[in-house]
This record gives sequence, C-alpha cells and structure tokens, in this order.
Amino acid sequence: MQSLIACCYLLFRRSNAIAPEVTSPVHLRRWTAAFFASVSMSHVWYLPTFYLTSAEDILLSNAIGAILDFLTAIPFAIIILLSMLQDRRRPLWPVFLMMTPLIVGLSFCGISHNYALLPILYAYYLLVGITLSIYVVRATRQYGRWLRDNYADLEHKEVWQSFVILAVILLVFVIYALEPQATIYKYITQLNGIILVCYLLWRVETLSDLSDLGGGLKVEGGGKEPSTVGQKLQQHCIDTQLYLQHDLTLLQLAKAIGTNRTYLSSYFVEEGITYNAYINDLRIHHFVHLYHEAVAAQRSFTAQQLAYESGYRSYSTFSLAFKQRMGQTVSAWMRDAAV
Repeated sequence: MQSLIACCYLLFRRSNAIAPEVTSPVHLRRWTAAFFASVSMSHVWYLPTFYLTSAEDILLSNAIGAILDFLTAIPFAIIILLSMLQDRRRPLWPVFLMMTPLIVGLSFCGISHNYALLPILYAYYLLVGITLSIYVVRATRQYGRWLRDNYADLEHKEVWQSFVILAVILLVFVIYALEPQATIYKYITQLNGIILVCYLLWRVETLSDLSDLGGGLKVEGGGKEPSTVGQKLQQHCIDTQLYLQHDLTLLQLAKAIGTNRTYLSSYFVEEGITYNAYINDLRIHHFVHLYHEAVAAQRSFTAQQLAYESGYRSYSTFSLAFKQRMGQTVSAWMRDAAV
C-alpha cells in the first residue's frame, strides 16, 4: 500500500510537496512511479505461493513471480539509478537485455518443470548485480566530476546519495538471490522496502532537473577564442557581479560572455582550475569584502546572511567551499579576522 500510494502521488501530483521550489526531472519521476507500481504488484503475483501445498506448484509460482520481477521491479530500480545521473542520457535497453537470460532460463524451468538450471541462473544474477554495481559506481563518480565542472551550486545534487540508494538496492538483491529462510531476513527485507520507498520519494522531490540549465553534453558552435575569454570574464562576470546569481551554470556564463561552453572550458583548463573553483573564488572574495564592510560599519550580520548575498543558497555548500579555499572554517576565519 505504501508503494501504491507513492506511485499515485508521483503520477498525479503536479508539484513537489517536499521541496516546492525544486523542479524534478519528469522522466525520473515517471520511472520511480513505475518502480513503486511494480513493487506493489510484486506482492500480488507472489500471493499464490501462500495457498499452494505442492512443492512443485510453489516452485512454479515463485518462478513466475521472479520472471515478472525481472521484467519490472529490478530493471526499474537500475533505471532509476541511471536516471539520477544527469550528465548524459544513457541507453536503457542494455538493462532489459541483461535480464533476458534470467527470464528465458526461468521460463524454461517453469515449462519443463526441470529446475536444474537454477544454480546457474543464481550465479548469473549475482554476476549481473556485481557488474551493474561497478558500472554505477564509475558512472556516479563521473557525474560528480561533471557537476563540479559545470555547476557552482550543488544543492540537492549530492552524489553520495546515489551510493546510498545503490547499497540499499544491492542488499535487496542479495537477500532476493539467497532466499534465506530465517524470519529475521523477512523483516529486514520489509524494512529495506519501506526505507527505499521513503528515500526514493524524498530524493525524486529534492533532485533538481538540470536539463534546462545547460547541463547536457550538447556543445554550441562559434564563440570567441580562449585567449580573449579572460577579458570577457572580467567585463561580463566580475564587473557585473554575475557570479552572485544563484545556480549559475557554465553554459549560462558562456552565453553571457559571448562564447560557448567548449571555449570557456578550454580557458579554465589552461588556467589549471575548474569552473566550480573559479566561481567559488569570486564568491568567497565577495563574502570577505562584505564581512569587512559590515565590521567597519558596525552593522549586525550573520555568516549565513553574507553567504546568501555572496551567491550561495545553501550555507553548507558555502562552508565546504570556504574551508577548501581558505584552509579553515568560516567561524575560525571570522574569529582570526576579528583579532
């Protein structure tokens, strides 16, 4: 019922309730709803198992349930993980292709009533889980680098959360494959499911859609040579304080200075910095300037207020960037600056 309610919520609610200011990726919202629906249905197609008495009938019922899971819930779970990585659109057909041997093998077992292939299918299932885990870890790390190169603000885009979801899904994978009979494992599976539903629902609602912010891999042609980019940045970014714009992206900055992302990225590479580091340096310098101004004028202020005025929506994002740039925490720096 929890999964069914979550599915209906994602399908029929127009806006986010958890984070109203966030626009979630539509395709992620739909795939997550499909996953919740498949989890709900999974409880339905395993129901006959509880009413059958013949061991062979129970095996057949479990095989049919597993086939339906390999067609729905498991591929949808993997697709959700891939859909959270917005650096590029990844093909989804390989996910279903990897499930095909399991579906074919279980269908053969059910039709022939010969379950000798089950150990091989279990081994293949675990191999698929390991392979996908390695791929998702590598893709998530690549996504993290892409975020740092293209975005100065990383609110609600925390990469580590994808690893948490992967770990929970993997735990379900392992329990599903090993089929332990102890009652405690059944409770763990149910608790896992509840955590996964709640966490996915929260994650979908707090993950910003980056497709309209210049985050894709599409590259525009034309623009100025990298040698002139520095002057354009001074004129259109620093002098105008464009860097104070919240959620400023690499593509938006490139358009503002009259070039494209490729040339702007080339400039930052030549300078030995990333876009994220460049914007953070400007914002932290602005924060320092505001701090000294406020102290000189004996005006009351908070670090959170000055961070927001310096272009940061999230104080935690600012704190991390400040410590990386200045080598100490904000509070320690302010304490030293007041001496």
